[in-house]
Amino acid sequence: MKTFLSNDFLLTNSTAEKLYHNVMKELPIFDYHCHLSPKEIYENHSFENITQIWLAGDHYKWRAMRIHGVKEALITGNASDWEKFEAWAETMPHLFGNPLYHWAHMELRTYFGITKLLSRDTAKEIWEECNEKLKTEDFKPRRFIEKSNVEFVGTTDDPADNLEYHKLLQEDSSFQVTVAPTFRPDQALYLERPSFKEYLTKLENASGVNINELDELVEALKQRVDYFAEHGCCASDHDIPLMAFKKIEKNEVEKIFSKRLNNEELTSDELIGYRSYLLTELGKMYAEKEWVMQLHMGGLRNNNTYMKELIGADGGFDSIGDHLLAEGLSRFLDTLDQARSLPRTVLYNLNPRDNYVIGTMIGNFFEEGIPGKVQFGSGWWFNDQYNGMLNQMTDLANLGVLSHFIGMTTDSRSLLSYVRHEYFRRILCNILGEWVEEGKVPNDEAILHQMVKNIGFTNSQKFFSER
Repeated sequence: MKTFLSNDFLLTNSTAEKLYHNVMKELPIFDYHCHLSPKEIYENHSFENITQIWLAGDHYKWRAMRIHGVKEALITGNASDWEKFEAWAETMPHLFGNPLYHWAHMELRTYFGITKLLSRDTAKEIWEECNEKLKTEDFKPRRFIEKSNVEFVGTTDDPADNLEYHKLLQEDSSFQVTVAPTFRPDQALYLERPSFKEYLTKLENASGVNINELDELVEALKQRVDYFAEHGCCASDHDIPLMAFKKIEKNEVEKIFSKRLNNEELTSDELIGYRSYLLTELGKMYAEKEWVMQLHMGGLRNNNTYMKELIGADGGFDSIGDHLLAEGLSRFLDTLDQARSLPRTVLYNLNPRDNYVIGTMIGNFFEEGIPGKVQFGSGWWFNDQYNGMLNQMTDLANLGVLSHFIGMTTDSRSLLSYVRHEYFRRILCNILGEWVEEGKVPNDEAILHQMVKNIGFTNSQKFFSER
């Protein structure tokens, strides 16, 4: 019987143990998509206590606490940081089978050297030990990133952002990790949102382009794409709840845009037509810049209206959507491909039902000389747990070429979430180890070692860095 979080955690065979400890463990991290704050990284401020770095903004933990029956005051309310931590600690022993139980203890072990199990009984001791360490220079944002052996951080940024802190970080020679912006134009794509017209004003101010018609919106976004490229951007990202696509003439889209500016009612077909047109124009811009385009598809967000109005969006009330995506996705990618303007692309599906849709879609589009030009993205959000990662990788292997997979990314707001790379890496090594032990693949050390290195780091570095 193995002990919890042993040295061989999640590694069930000797081949997996050798692959992880001898090859994978020391690889650097290329974290190409996350939601870390560049301001927080640049200012490198100290956290007063473990709650501020561990619980603030973490909707994964918030959801678990609510399901456990914790009062909202102890989650997002006005309770003290100690009271919130104590409530989380009391929740922890009930989370067997949830990845949070693994991640939380991995974070305590990796960053704070704490091997005790978190519970109400150990909460005070762990609280005090973590808080004492957080007072030191070795427990600030930059050190967490450096200690995690991270080489690249891809943040998520609105086109209207002035990228002030990215510029400051690029000029700061004391911090060697690359922190690059990622272009996320969701607010321009969803004209049905109440804030759309207000957002256009922000985009006007940032771009210097007055936006009164469709061409001016496209020009403003192009100006921001140029600006982001000048400041190290190599990727875009999009939240796509419904992957629908409609071929539409430009003059029709101009009418739709004008109707929205005049506060006229729009049909669902008009909304889809507008998004299809603008997303295609953006895709062409990305291809011209040789950026990677990321599509996060299938989220059903802000389901609890009462709580959204009470605490705002991103409060932990999202779930998996079940819209069909195959036809719309195919038509969108094909439209760009026909124009010879399909950028390198990463497709993330939130509904695991769609694994085979994505696994077969990636083989439809290619470019000579670019291995895996269209990628099946790593298990995302509700799928970045053991079974989700296992299924994503084995489904990819069944339908595509696993050795060209670009691997894991945190997609997180937490500086401590780099343990998810370790979690992913252990699962990958165990998959390969099991195949070897069962005679499904040869025990060829050279091939296995190169495959582990590529998926763990090299593939993502090349995919996002090469021009």
